Amino acid sequence: MSRGRLVTSGVPQESILGPVQFNTFISDIDSGIECTLSKFADNTKLSGMDDTPGGQDTIQRDLDKLKKWPHMTVMQFNKAKFKTLHQGWGNPQYQYRLEDEGINSNPVENNLGILVDEKLDISLQYALTAQKANRILDCIKRSVTSRSREMILLLCSALVRPHLKYCIQFWSPQYIKDMDMLEGLQRTATRMIRRMEHLSCKVRLREFWFFSLEKRRLQEDLIAAFQCLEGTYKKDGERLFSRACSDRTRGDGFELKEGRFRLDRRKIFFMMRVVKHWNMLPREVADAPCLETLKVRLDGALSNLS
Repeated sequence: MSRGRLVTSGVPQESILGPVQFNTFISDIDSGIECTLSKFADNTKLSGMDDTPGGQDTIQRDLDKLKKWPHMTVMQFNKAKFKTLHQGWGNPQYQYRLEDEGINSNPVENNLGILVDEKLDISLQYALTAQKANRILDCIKRSVTSRSREMILLLCSALVRPHLKYCIQFWSPQYIKDMDMLEGLQRTATRMIRRMEHLSCKVRLREFWFFSLEKRRLQEDLIAAFQCLEGTYKKDGERLFSRACSDRTRGDGFELKEGRFRLDRRKIFFMMRVVKHWNMLPREVADAPCLETLKVRLDGALSNLS
């Protein structure tokens, strides 16, 4: 172990060891916290049930504990970023405090690039995603003279598609108007290719072996489900999904159990909407021995869908 040294400045951004060092330094921030404290780099969120006085008191006690942490670590919270997001119908909108100052409430918050509002309506996220992708497509159209297939597909895959795929397990659209808005982005991109302007969108997608964005979202959902059931996140998957065991089911002897919920909003959650599609997968796809095999077999299965 090296000797101690006074650090008078922050950890350099975008460094290899920076996030590890920072996470190590703040690892004890959730010590004694009763509610859920989510940490991602320097983004920290405290969440709990505040529909009862007891729940509100628990959250406030945790905030009081967090107030003491900067004094012990010689760090400071960024008070300008303190925000409260009250979710749910009939929420009492309790006024929380940190360091003797009230925390302002917002109807919508940006959570690691995803807009979340008080009613879990993600329409704002669709509009934001479409806006970003449209700006990039417009920039490509104005700054790139080549209209070759290779150039346009390369630029769209590298610059546009990441925005359309980012965290779609959370914000995947369910309404036709939102799906059409996003599908229009892919139509615009393929129309930029030379000698493809006058073909229909279906013909262009078939020509380039492209899936519609709806199929791509389904593909990403099923890949994430496989990771939770059989892959990297299997430990977390045991909490997210319930298996319906039966000798009459396919291959490995299980299907996913469809959950029961009171609110329609729950049916659009990833853990709910992916169950039906997973149970409908062909046996050879669901029984894939590894992720790479699953991707290959899944491509074939989705290609046969209308």
